[in-house]
Amino acid sequence: MNKFFCFLLLALPLRAAETVSLDDLTVDITRQNPELQFYREEISAAQAALRVAGSPNNPELSLQAGHKRTHDSAGVLAGEGTAWSVSLSQTFEWPGRLALRKAIANRDVALAELGLARFQSALTTRARTLAFGLFAAQEKAVAAAEVAERFRNLKDTFLARDTAGLTPLLDTRVIEAQELALQRRATEAGLAAQAALVELNQLRGLPVQTPLRPAGAKLLFHSAPPLDDLLAAARENHFEFRAKKLELEQQGFAVQLAQNERRPAFTVSPYVSRESSDSRDTTVGLGLSVPLPLSSRNRSAVDGAEARRRQAGAAMQIAQREMEREVIAAAQTFAAKREETERWAPESADKFRDAAALADRHYRLGAVPLATYVGLQTAYLDAVDALLDTKRETLEAGLRLQLLTGLNFNAVEIAP
Repeated sequence: MNKFFCFLLLALPLRAAETVSLDDLTVDITRQNPELQFYREEISAAQAALRVAGSPNNPELSLQAGHKRTHDSAGVLAGEGTAWSVSLSQTFEWPGRLALRKAIANRDVALAELGLARFQSALTTRARTLAFGLFAAQEKAVAAAEVAERFRNLKDTFLARDTAGLTPLLDTRVIEAQELALQRRATEAGLAAQAALVELNQLRGLPVQTPLRPAGAKLLFHSAPPLDDLLAAARENHFEFRAKKLELEQQGFAVQLAQNERRPAFTVSPYVSRESSDSRDTTVGLGLSVPLPLSSRNRSAVDGAEARRRQAGAAMQIAQREMEREVIAAAQTFAAKREETERWAPESADKFRDAAALADRHYRLGAVPLATYVGLQTAYLDAVDALLDTKRETLEAGLRLQLLTGLNFNAVEIAP
């Protein structure tokens, strides 16, 4: 089976698919994506850890029981009986320690919530990009199949004629070569559409071969705010930069906690004991235990926490530089691609399609030379590829700029 028929088999389920708008497809993906549950459970785990961090230590109950024998100075058994004791211990932390642990756990919750928000934003961006990518790949596949069919029919017409002479033979070889190249082009476009379809269905949580055809849409690209405004917004909304700031705050609390833990916690233990032999003795008392700072372990913990805080500060500065570089690059890319799309007339692809069809009819009548015919068919496909690729790249740049800055300046408006 040749490549052209392989492409037709790939394209058949797409042609029978239900047509879905890009916006509806994006909503469907962001609502049903199975990975969202992972981030929700991460938040639940962080909230559970927060409840533990804000709770004091549980008291400890200690029970002891035994048998007592009493002997006099001559070694004679004077009496025997039971002996038991009960104690209740409660450890008290130094003031402020629980609040610091709770502050650290609060930052874990904030990081988990930030991770969910980052994934949802990235998922929306990826969904729109993939949806338009699938639409573009299908359009390319249809155009390539259309032109490949023309060359196949033309080749059959040439082979049915008498090919005596050099010129008819060379023309036939040119047509055959173009048909092979276009079959490959159509097959690659069909495979690209299938790859996008598989990823889209995975994001939707559906079987990978579920038919789908994104509806055609007109993309309207709006200009971005000034660069200073974009950078200012990114410093507040950029997910990675916000995460580094939260980690720096968390490490600051960790340093305070390590310094606080240099002051030992103390344990209070009220107890009661009773011994029974020839007499009954009952003892009630209160115990107090405090660890002795005989080693430099606490000082080392403070030094380690300080080092991690300085490391987090350096990581935040690096993240800020990377964030600014990404925003500037995305803004420049979006502006350049948007300007490029504005140079395309809305009916450009239709004009090239009509010209290619016109060349096909007139070449069969002998009014158009072979070079012009081949050039127009190739120009039509190149124009379709260039137009769709430029729109896709502009869409990606605009959505990425919105993702980096957190500003919804309507970079891409999707009109049916």
